[in-house]
Amino acid sequence: MRVNKITIAALAVVAGLSLTACQNDDDATGRSDPPAASTPSSSNGGSGSGGSDRGAGKDSGTKDSGAGEGTSAGTGSDEGGEIGKCRTDELEVTATDATVGGDTDGTVAVEFTNGGGRDCAISGYAGVDLKTDSGTLSAERTGERSPSVVLEDGESVSFAVTYPVNDSGGSGVRVTGLVVTPPDETKSVTLDWPGAASLPVTDGSGTPVRVGPIGSAGQGG
Repeated sequence: MRVNKITIAALAVVAGLSLTACQNDDDATGRSDPPAASTPSSSNGGSGSGGSDRGAGKDSGTKDSGAGEGTSAGTGSDEGGEIGKCRTDELEVTATDATVGGDTDGTVAVEFTNGGGRDCAISGYAGVDLKTDSGTLSAERTGERSPSVVLEDGESVSFAVTYPVNDSGGSGVRVTGLVVTPPDETKSVTLDWPGAASLPVTDGSGTPVRVGPIGSAGQGG
């Protein structure tokens, strides 16, 4: 009987240990659940990353759309952007006598023709110097307002150079050439002088030659 009691007691101990182990397993499982339950937090972190990916996807879509719009705007901007100034090398410069009978002053029309293969802008006053047998004579601006002109390739614009007619009967000051510098340029073009052969001798108080602004002699095509 004693042996049986010992056996029963031992079995009871084993059963108790087994039950305790099961409970410990359950407890362990219960303790491991919180991390599993905290998975959404980890998922939020992942969602932040995945959200970043999705956000990147959205941004990418937005950027793609924006890129398309940017390209269109860029094209519009290029088309409507500022037009570069006309350069001396792009302009064909010619001069003709434009004196009208009965005028007290002689007039030479200087024409700029755009041959640069692009539209260009020109405004203001050109530099004008007359070469004479007495030295260089620089023209003075008339002070008129200058329109801003956009020259398409092949188009022309003119301005006037006026000078006193030599009716003194003397030889006067003989003109040998015309030097023209387009507005905002430093490179000049030298032309034959198409006006009267001479200017009256002045008292040296100032230049008798005047230059009008771009467009002052009309615009041709």
